[in-house]
Amino acid sequence: MGAPADNCPPCEKGAPRWVTTFGDLMSLLLCFFVLLLSFSEMDRAKYKQVAGSMEKAFGVQRRTRVMESPKGIKMIARDFDQEVIATRLKEEIGRELEEAFKNDLYDVRDQLDVGLEQDNLVIRMMGESTFDSGSADIRKPTQPLLKKIGQIIAKANKDIIIAGHTDNVPIHRGRGTYTSNLRLSIARAAAVAELLLASSEIDPARLSTMGFGEYRPIADNATAAGRQKNRRVEIIVGKIPQTLPANAPLP
Repeated sequence: MGAPADNCPPCEKGAPRWVTTFGDLMSLLLCFFVLLLSFSEMDRAKYKQVAGSMEKAFGVQRRTRVMESPKGIKMIARDFDQEVIATRLKEEIGRELEEAFKNDLYDVRDQLDVGLEQDNLVIRMMGESTFDSGSADIRKPTQPLLKKIGQIIAKANKDIIIAGHTDNVPIHRGRGTYTSNLRLSIARAAAVAELLLASSEIDPARLSTMGFGEYRPIADNATAAGRQKNRRVEIIVGKIPQTLPANAPLP
C-alpha cells in the first residue's frame, strides 16, 4: 500500500461534535423527569421523616437550655400529624361502616357522610336517619351504627364534639316537647353523646355537645332536599381549644 496522502485534513481535538448534542439531550431529559417527579403525589411517610429530621437539625441553635423547640418547624410536624391521624381515622371508620352496612344498616347508607374539615374528622348523620321529626329520641335502626362509631373513635383518644343542627322550619308551640329549633338541636346532640358514652370507652372529659339550631345550614332551606341535609347531627373528632389547663380550678 502507498503512503498516506499529504493533503489529509488534521483531526480536531476533543470529543466529536455529536457528543455535545447528545449531552444536551440527556440534560433536557433529566430536567423533564425531575419536573414530572415534582408533580407527583407526595409520600406522607417520607415527608414526615424529612420534617422530623429538619426539626432535630434546626430545633436547637444555641447552648441555652430552653423548654420548647422553635415554633415554626414544630407547627409543621404537628399539623401534618393531625392530617395523617384524621385520614387514618376516616379510612378505619369507612372500613368498619362497610362491614356494618353488610348486615342491617342499609337504610342509613345514603344518610351518612364521613369527611375531613380543617384536620378534623367529621361524621355527619343527615336527614331523618337518626331522629324522627321534632323528636330527640334516637331511632332504633340507627343505634347500632352510632354504637359502632363510638367504639371506633374511642380508640383515637381525641376530643369529640357532638353538634346538632336543624332546618329553618319553625316549631309550632304546643306541639311536642321543644319550643324552638335551637332547643331541639341541643337535645339531639345530648342524646347522641349519652349513647356514645354508654356504649363505648370514650373519656367523658373529651366529649362536649353543641346545638346550632337552624343557624349553620349546609344546603338551601328553600327546597325539601336542602332542609333534609340541614337536619343533621355531626360527630367531630379532633382537637377542642381549651382556655384553661386540664383540672385547673375555676376563677
